[in-house]
Order: sequence, then structure tokens, then C-alpha cells
Amino acid sequence: MLKFDVSLRKQLIELFNDRKIGLEGNILKVIDAEDDVEFSEYIVNCTERDQATRRKRLDMTKQIQQQNRDLSNSKESLESYQQELQQSLARMQEAMNETQEARNESEKLRIEAETAKEVAETARLEAEASREIADNARKQVENDLDILQRRTQSELIGTIVKVSLFVIIGVGFITTGVYLLAMYSGKDTQVIASTWSNIVGILLTNAFSIVGTIMGIKYANSDKGE
Repeated sequence: MLKFDVSLRKQLIELFNDRKIGLEGNILKVIDAEDDVEFSEYIVNCTERDQATRRKRLDMTKQIQQQNRDLSNSKESLESYQQELQQSLARMQEAMNETQEARNESEKLRIEAETAKEVAETARLEAEASREIADNARKQVENDLDILQRRTQSELIGTIVKVSLFVIIGVGFITTGVYLLAMYSGKDTQVIASTWSNIVGILLTNAFSIVGTIMGIKYANSDKGE
């Protein structure tokens, strides 16, 4: 057992009363108060104070441990939340990438559709231009053919008229020559005169008929062309 002298006891008691500083720990268990009531009370107070301090420290330790456990749980929860957040961010990024790819594909399809539309429009315009050129060419050919046909018909009509006139004039001259020859030779001209008159009438009739037919055809073709 530990024994303190009177002066040291008094110093310890004064220090406890003035500054609330006392002995702590297991040393209080081995101090002998030696029937000193005041010092015994000091030891009791220090022991109670030490026990209270120990309880506070124990409670504080338990509180700190509980806080540490709570912090650990919070950390685990936070890590779990962070992991879930990272997964959500990854899924969101993947969805954004897919959306961007879909947008790019849609834009590509739109450009291709516009290009196809432009190509179709160009083809349509070219087809219309080709059709217009073909129509113009057809009209030109028809016009040229009509002009050629009219020219050919005019030339043919002219040729027919000339030949008909030549034939009529030729036959008329021949018949007239035969008639005059018969008259100068003193032969009977009654038969020849009758024949000459009939031939001339027939030739004139045929000539007027041919000319009328040709003029009718010419005017009919002219009206048709207009």
C-alpha cells in the first residue's frame, strides 16, 4: 500500500478542490489513507470521478465505435450508391450513344432520301426534256414529211397537168392535121370531121375533168394541212 505524508495529502486535496484535478487509475486502489477522514474522502471523490471519467470514456468510445460503424455503413451505402450511379451513368451513356447512332442513321437515311429525290427529279426533268425533244423532232419530221408530201404532190400534179396538156394538144394537133390533110387532098372529110369533133370534145372533157380532180385534191390536202 502507498502512504503519503501529511503535506502531500494536503497538496493533493487543495489541487482537487481548486482545480478539480485528482489522481486517476489503479493507483487509487493501493493508497492507504491511514485513518485520515479528509484524505479518505479525497480518495473516494477521486475514485468516483475516475469511474465517471472511465464511464464517459467508455460511452464516448462506444459512441465513436457506433459512429465508426455508421460511417462504415454509410461508406458502404455511399459506395453502393456510387456504383449504382456509375452503372446508371454507363447505361445513360450507352443510351446516348445509341440515340446518337440512331440520329446519325436517320440523318444518313434522310440525306439518301433527299439524294434519291433529287436524282428522281433530275431523271423526271431529263425525261420531260427528252420527251419534249422527241415531240419537237416528231413534229419537225411530220412537218418536213408534210412539206415533202405537198411538194411531191405539187410536182406530181404539175407533171400530170403538163403530160395531160401535152397529150391533149398532141392529139388535137394530130387530129387537126389529119383533118386538114383530108381537106386539101380532096377526100371526103365528113367522117373525119365527125371523128375530129368527137375526139376534140372528149379531149377537152377529159382535160377539164383531170384539172378539176387535181385542183380538188390540192385544195383538200391544203385544208387538211391547215
